[in-house]
Amino acid sequence: MATEHYKKALEAAIAEFESLGEQRRAIDKRLSEVSESINSLSRLCGLTPNVSVGLTDGCRLVLRNGGLPMTPIEIRDRLAAFGFDMTKYANDLSAIHTVLKRLNHAGEIKFTTRGPGKPAYVWNHQFTAPTV
Repeated sequence: MATEHYKKALEAAIAEFESLGEQRRAIDKRLSEVSESINSLSRLCGLTPNVSVGLTDGCRLVLRNGGLPMTPIEIRDRLAAFGFDMTKYANDLSAIHTVLKRLNHAGEIKFTTRGPGKPAYVWNHQFTAPTV
């Protein structure tokens, strides 16, 4: 009898998880669209959005606030949404991969996957920066 309740609770949790994932994808898509609009409108108004942090700190910011594992492409897109200038990098994804490998090696982030061939990274909430 109790097993049936657990199974129903599990099914409900899985359904909610899938629903939240769909909502997140829809929100991320809309954020990307709005970001593109902001960038286009800013240029039309003669404004240039920019973020004055380095790539490493930008990746930290994105992952710390991301909540779920993110692929390097998602990280790049989120950086662009924040106004981070990626044009100074000949290969933006290569630069992001290098930063992510370094942060993973330092223990600041964790490597995971979101399916076959989909490497992803998530912020390591147990990480404490070394003090000098």
